[in-house]
Amino acid sequence: MHTLSFEQIKEKILRFLAKNPSEQFKPKVLARRLAIKEQDEYRFLLKALNELSQADSISRGKRKRYGHTTPPASHHLFGTYKAIKTGGGIVRLHPPNEGNVGISSQFTYTALDGDTVSVVLFAQSSANKDEKLVALQEAEGEIVEIIERNQRPIVGVFEKNKNFCFVIPDGRRIGRDIYIPKGKTKGARPGQKVVAQLDVWESKNLNPEGHIIEILGSSGEVRAEMTAVAREFRLPLQFPKEVLSEADNIPDSIPKEEIKNRLDLRKLICFTIDPEDAKDFDDAVSLEQLPDGNFKLGVHIADVSHYVREGTALDEESYKRGTSVYLADEVIPMLPEKLSNGICSLRPKEDRLTYSTIMTVSPKGVIKDYLIEKSVIHSKRRFTYEEVQKIIETNRGDYSEIIKQMYSLSQALLKKRMKEGSVDFESSETKFRFDKEGKPSEIVKKVRSESNRLVEEFMLLANQCVAKHIGYQKKEENIRPFIYRVHDVPPPEKLQDLVSFVEHLGYSLNFSGGVTSRALQKLLSDIKGKEEENVVNEVAIRSMAKAVYSPDNLGHFGLGFTYYTHFTSPIRRYPDLIVHRLLLEYANKMPHKRRAQLLKTLPDICTQSSETERIAMEAERASVKVMQVEYMKRHVGDEFHAIISGVTNFGIFVEITDILVEGLIRVRDMEDDYYVFDEKHYALTGRRTKKRYRLGDKVNIKVVRVDPEERQIDFMLVE
Repeated sequence: MHTLSFEQIKEKILRFLAKNPSEQFKPKVLARRLAIKEQDEYRFLLKALNELSQADSISRGKRKRYGHTTPPASHHLFGTYKAIKTGGGIVRLHPPNEGNVGISSQFTYTALDGDTVSVVLFAQSSANKDEKLVALQEAEGEIVEIIERNQRPIVGVFEKNKNFCFVIPDGRRIGRDIYIPKGKTKGARPGQKVVAQLDVWESKNLNPEGHIIEILGSSGEVRAEMTAVAREFRLPLQFPKEVLSEADNIPDSIPKEEIKNRLDLRKLICFTIDPEDAKDFDDAVSLEQLPDGNFKLGVHIADVSHYVREGTALDEESYKRGTSVYLADEVIPMLPEKLSNGICSLRPKEDRLTYSTIMTVSPKGVIKDYLIEKSVIHSKRRFTYEEVQKIIETNRGDYSEIIKQMYSLSQALLKKRMKEGSVDFESSETKFRFDKEGKPSEIVKKVRSESNRLVEEFMLLANQCVAKHIGYQKKEENIRPFIYRVHDVPPPEKLQDLVSFVEHLGYSLNFSGGVTSRALQKLLSDIKGKEEENVVNEVAIRSMAKAVYSPDNLGHFGLGFTYYTHFTSPIRRYPDLIVHRLLLEYANKMPHKRRAQLLKTLPDICTQSSETERIAMEAERASVKVMQVEYMKRHVGDEFHAIISGVTNFGIFVEITDILVEGLIRVRDMEDDYYVFDEKHYALTGRRTKKRYRLGDKVNIKVVRVDPEERQIDFMLVE
């Protein structure tokens, strides 16, 4: 029987929903109505529904019901306003409407980032005859009312003149200074970094009013700026008392009865491999060679679910936080220290409760059999990546024979994964070394060594194994509610930008036969080891869709996996904790009533986890920028070698090659000529000298200005 393609299923969905415009359907009902029976076709159906709803080609209502998209009955809509740093923003519409409405800066009323607002759509062009084809995300409108203020505090710099005091917000997302009346300054002095709370803003002709709730320190001082990052992203620096109390009441020792109910692996040789400065150890690994030549690979993960039970204060706090946040100089953990660095952490020479995935794997990386069980282990050693790398290179050291076999197997797994279409991005990162005052004294490029890859491949395999264990069901009615880590096919328009970009650097990227991971593989192989490798990788990553958590198994484009989840880091990621709970529930024959409940709760957990992950990533980037700026303060006037990472009409973005610090060469500082911006070719060209600066060009630069408050670094070109 001929299997329908992804595009054919998309067309069938659109035609069917157009014929039934007043109804909404669950995926399983749609599958029956469209005569979709094959497992691969059903996966295509789920993927198509997700892609079409994100593009607003169809609507997605409550409880994952999909329907025909029609223009709204009223031009008054409600949604959440998202401000954009450059001015204006978008309104993400609330159900039953879906999509985004663009708001230019003159039509924002008094809306602040995160406010619930009422928006009126502008009239659509009569040139578009078929209104049903107009996606709401392309609509534009005006905010006419603030329904509910977001109480998010505002971080900025306190200033005053002869007549009044005010706060200049960081990032300029408000676009207006906040007026602070006398008696509400909390004793703040000009130039201090403060946190303000908005009190009233009723007219766009007047400035908003507020009061100071916290003084962080002198603006531009590294500690004040790092605290400002935490406040800006509303990162919780303290745990509530009831959460700490609940953690303190957990026994330090493991009851003998609990050990009896588990797979006892305490005699097994297993160990952890982590960064040198790691404090929480999520995972341990073990490997035994079997008589038939196959390997028994064990991935043993901290059993956080044993300690953090559903419905407890610990659970609720973990759900809110969603993830640990790794700022440049500190970690804001998801769990209290007693759990994250104590009883859950797989510390050496101590018994620990774990969830083990034990896989029988062939020398070529094929899983022959597997077992997923609650267990107890006793880690024999805590390795750093550097120690394992030295053993790989010298074949000498503790457990060198096992590590040698682990390395060999990890290389086979990598080779197999790449052959099957996985894309291996080399996104370079840096770490900071600090002086006694906590200021960055050195920026060091992180090296992705073979020992890093060893751990990565084992974790990827375990995550894939667990996802397939739950997700692979031959009969549709047996599909079980679960959390997947999904990554959609890249948007075509972003891929075209990537194609144009790499062509200007002298590389090719062919998507004429459709979007394939193999084409991306070839590009990444071609740039390997080149000076422009990091820039190309960054642009390629930005062109990809974002990986998110989803109750629907849509597959993972980047990894080339049909089944993938996050199972291996429950100390620092809430979805992994939920995956552990679900594994146990399914092993204990989950009742149908519970499955029905999960169908309602898992979408919210996935949305919350994806959002907290996004916030954490933005906060981490902001903290890195703070430290980069602090480091570059000491290097004003110094020269560096760099590569052009972006070209705009106002200047050239460059990245210092060895420490990955990015800054701007402003057109106003390019005084040797009048430069013309060539948007099509990503270039600035001198009208008189014909000098041309393009994306990917290598340049020598000098640091001329550093602005800690705006987190900006300015460079000049050096001949």
